[in-house]
Amino acid sequence: MNGTTGSPDSAPASEGAGEQLELVRAELKKAKARARPKAGPKVTATRLPVARVVVNKGVLVIDQYFDYSVPADLDEAAQPGVRVRVRFGARVVKGRREGGTLIDGFVVERLAASDYAGPLAPLSQVLSPEPVLSPELLRLCRAVADRYAGTLADVLQLAVPPKHGRAEAAPSPEPLPPPAAPEAGSWTRYPQGPAFLAALAGQGAPRAVWAALPGGSWPQELAVAVAAALASGRGALVVLPDGRSVARLDAALLELLGSGRHVALTAEHGAEERYRRWLAVSRGSVRAVVGTRAAMFAPVRDLGLLAVWDDGDDRLSDERAPYPHARDVLLLRAAEAGAAVLIGGLTTTVEAAQLLRTGWARPLAADREQVRRSAPLVRTVSDRDQSDDAAARAARLPSHAWRVAREALERGPVLVQVPRRGYVPRLACTRCREAARCAHCAGPLALPGADGVLTCAWCGRSEADWHCRECGGSRLRAQVVGSGRTAEELGRAFPLVPVLTSGRAEVLDSVPDSPALVVATPGAEPVAEGGGYAAALLLDGWALLGRADLRAGEDALRRWTNAAGLVRPREQGGTVVIVAEETLRPVQALVRWDPAGFAATELGERAELRFPPVSRMASVTGSAGSVEDLLGLLRLPEGGDVLGPVQVPVRGRGSGGAGGAGGEPLERVLLRVDPGRGAALAAALKAAQVAQLVRRSAEPVRVRIDPPDIG
Repeated sequence: MNGTTGSPDSAPASEGAGEQLELVRAELKKAKARARPKAGPKVTATRLPVARVVVNKGVLVIDQYFDYSVPADLDEAAQPGVRVRVRFGARVVKGRREGGTLIDGFVVERLAASDYAGPLAPLSQVLSPEPVLSPELLRLCRAVADRYAGTLADVLQLAVPPKHGRAEAAPSPEPLPPPAAPEAGSWTRYPQGPAFLAALAGQGAPRAVWAALPGGSWPQELAVAVAAALASGRGALVVLPDGRSVARLDAALLELLGSGRHVALTAEHGAEERYRRWLAVSRGSVRAVVGTRAAMFAPVRDLGLLAVWDDGDDRLSDERAPYPHARDVLLLRAAEAGAAVLIGGLTTTVEAAQLLRTGWARPLAADREQVRRSAPLVRTVSDRDQSDDAAARAARLPSHAWRVAREALERGPVLVQVPRRGYVPRLACTRCREAARCAHCAGPLALPGADGVLTCAWCGRSEADWHCRECGGSRLRAQVVGSGRTAEELGRAFPLVPVLTSGRAEVLDSVPDSPALVVATPGAEPVAEGGGYAAALLLDGWALLGRADLRAGEDALRRWTNAAGLVRPREQGGTVVIVAEETLRPVQALVRWDPAGFAATELGERAELRFPPVSRMASVTGSAGSVEDLLGLLRLPEGGDVLGPVQVPVRGRGSGGAGGAGGEPLERVLLRVDPGRGAALAAALKAAQVAQLVRRSAEPVRVRIDPPDIG
């Protein structure tokens, strides 16, 4: 992130990557020539007779525009931004182009002439006269494709929803005038809050990392920020991790602004209804959007505010190529539009801490006294504690946690957070709980097989004689516990209290303000009506901290804080008990309610070890031959490291091993470059993939820039 311009990692590609692209230029021209369809006999439009088209075909070797002639009967409809159908992939037979396939695309622009000397094939069809690909959206998609070493076509499939004729035929409502600037309300609890809102309402572009206070008022505060941006005559876009959080913000905006000023975009609305709402935004009828991950591309006009809530949630990272993260896409949009940015959450991610460290954004936080008034009381219980109480033993609870739950049930519901099954734990010292790391690259050590040999998950080196760097211990520990058994045991320990569960099978939105035990997995905690939970028990903290992931500590703190934020303030008796080693840094950050301090410290350590986000990383996954072939074509930027290869861990029941073609196990390498070289890394990877595809020397590999799970 560039602290002066606000443009994320815009360093030019390295000379090596540029040379790599030059080497395949001739092949690209040949592929482009082969793809020219047969020219048709139709009469061509007289004015701007050429349409430049991006085809909806996500292959790196054809990640470019193609020119087609515009038939006279399509002249009026074939405007920039509309969907069209073209014939693609024709072959030259005896001097004539024949065959090809009809595929969809978008008109990028109309031209008076083409730089292609041969005859142009005509557009086959205009699928819809609706201009869905604006120049702003096209520039954003191009920037995202370049940042993540992907293709424009892949990004367009994420950005532009499928067409629905009935939705396009229906008119969108007339836009409402800007609302009045809202009152600051609970933003006054933050010393910088009123000034931030005033800057938004005055058409300013403040950039802030918001450490939200616990207590459940964040939807109303986000709604006020959106209203302030609308009051300036500009638009607003807020991206949240799930439909439940979108629903809470949607309700807060309806209460504050009424209907007609915003839309919510989530998968729950169905494809046609979602497209109808998307069109209302594209046509300028609605100026504010709140939605889940896919809404990061929503075509909001004249953006004034871009906000993301809980940016550490892995659901904000798209699982489709080229795997963009909503936070980074919004930062790209802010740099292009000159809009305000608000990165908010109950915790602060290391990426947000980096924005603060560079000065690109300013902190937006309450003072310590206000934090103490708003947060619940947090107590720690070591997981070494062996209860002497039979009931506590039956519930698999330390005695102190059992007593807190029993007393809190007299006042209201009690939340019990249990890590879901399936977390893959990393290893740590049994004595001091320090993570076991590789002596070569500081990656996490694991036991991939039954031979008992520790192996680095990053570089693949083995550690035959491991000893803890902190205390000298030689024994390791890992633990994973599920939630189903916990609910059963709590039911036996508290036979007169209802036990509710919220998790993968069924996620509850809310629970009543009455005595009940609510067992939930992280991220599935329902909101308690009537002011929050009386208490929360955060069990098996070691299972979260023991995940085989660079972000294990940060993610554990985020999940704990999100659950604890649903508990009443300490002045109302709200208590949180976390079962984990009290000396661990994430646990202490929860006790002090200081996630920003934890993120700053974590960022400093990662800088020393050259870990993301200070450095930039990419993962390359594929068969052993494909990965080796791509590395042979790759011209890594100066100072870059190659970590691995290592075999991809087996995931899923009965898989028998992750495999490529013919059941061949997959391998992964990590590529690491210094700060400022992320764009060069992406360009080099894209060039290597193009060369690999042109040569057809191996199967394609999966490339992911800044993978969220570096384990």
